[in-house]
Amino acid sequence: MPNRILGVVVREERLLRKVVVVVENIVLAPENTPEIAIECFEIFANGLDHPECLAFDREGWLWAGGESGQVYRITPGGTCEIVTEMGGFCAGVAWSPDDAELFVCNPQHGVVRVSRTGEWSVFAKKAGKHQLICPNYGLFDRSGNYYVTDSGNWKKHNGCLVKYGSDGGGEIVAGPFGYANGLALSADERYLFMVESDTDTVYRIDLDTGTAEIYADHVGRLPDGLALDAAGDLFACCYASDDIHRIGPTGERTLFAYDRWAMLLSRPTNLAFRDGYLYAANLGRTTITRAHVGRAGRRLANEL
Repeated sequence: MPNRILGVVVREERLLRKVVVVVENIVLAPENTPEIAIECFEIFANGLDHPECLAFDREGWLWAGGESGQVYRITPGGTCEIVTEMGGFCAGVAWSPDDAELFVCNPQHGVVRVSRTGEWSVFAKKAGKHQLICPNYGLFDRSGNYYVTDSGNWKKHNGCLVKYGSDGGGEIVAGPFGYANGLALSADERYLFMVESDTDTVYRIDLDTGTAEIYADHVGRLPDGLALDAAGDLFACCYASDDIHRIGPTGERTLFAYDRWAMLLSRPTNLAFRDGYLYAANLGRTTITRAHVGRAGRRLANEL
């Protein structure tokens, strides 16, 4: 029988009097059956440079970032075009409430604002006296406040949640955290759900007090992005386990989708709802994929 050493299978084969060691990956299959089969997903758009995030404008065009600083605009039919290139790495993207500018997290520059025609400028590199280390994901509330995670350094527990008011002034509202990542805003805008990727945890943060409590733990492996549906279910996609988890309003967690082959969910990093579909950005590939799930997303600031 094969020897099992440190999570891999080692098989010895004798060839020409030499021992050849063959290492095969073990697929860590989930314990539960996913709610939907991976075959429900399809490729919506291809040819992107490893997209990290995605956001719809009011007209139904999808915008996304690339790992070399590209900002993409994608037609409702899935055709991609590059609107601008700024260098660095484009992480989280979010539309301003008036749907006029796309705010992009790009650690090389800070937080960048991009017009629909591609002109871009740096919105922020600091929040008060705090120098942004790794701005990762941002979103707006209906009043024009912009919340963004500064992930900090991996495993240094120096991440935080930052708020920029409608006047542009910034401050830390919660922290420190581990690797602070994706966000989702509750329907009443009293709470932010936030991923802490290095602990596989989702927090719920009271925006009045800055108090953070664990909302769900053991959420896959390296959760990244979040999206709320209209019913209050929170969806979390996990980079290292190629899956999506659904977290109910009372915190119960179920496996929603899983791709053991990492073809249609390949290092998924962010999610978005539109017209009954759930869209996923696949950092591990060049695609945005989608599945018809029959759910509406919670309306974002630019959709109100």
